Amino acid sequence: MARWYIIHAYSGFENKVKESILSEAERMGLSQLVEDVQVPAETITEVKRGKKVQVERKTMPGYVLAKLHLNDDVYHLVKNTPKVTGFLGSSGKPQAISESEAKRYFGAAELAAAAPKKTISIDYEIGDSVKVLDGPFASFNGIVEELDFDKNRVKVAVSIFGRATPVELDFEHVELTK
Repeated sequence: MARWYIIHAYSGFENKVKESILSEAERMGLSQLVEDVQVPAETITEVKRGKKVQVERKTMPGYVLAKLHLNDDVYHLVKNTPKVTGFLGSSGKPQAISESEAKRYFGAAELAAAAPKKTISIDYEIGDSVKVLDGPFASFNGIVEELDFDKNRVKVAVSIFGRATPVELDFEHVELTK
């Protein structure tokens, strides 16, 4: 019976490790023992230079999940894959995780694939000078006073008739001034 295992890999090389394991299993005739190899990831929306961009972010950097019929050949195939440091487990022995635990890692990825998350990363912070992109205050400059990540809103102090007036806007309606 195939079980899920967590493989520790060099951070940033997770996809390369996945491809290497699958191609090496195919080459060695072990593909029936390597059922699935996944890199848990989610899709988020970031704002860069005033534009919304969909970005895939790994939920477990440095780790790859594999559903394996573990025997000596499969163990050595994974262990000898470049950029793999080993299996997760105590005293050097691979420790299988339950199917429900594996689904929990992929649950976030499947939900993200169905509907991209509304999480937005921004390139400005409190105290930065920003420019309003649209709305009634378009082309006004101001200073970021507050960030509300729950509502994806930013409070900016803009100068109206010589007075600093706080204005609440969506993250994507503001960009960092150069």
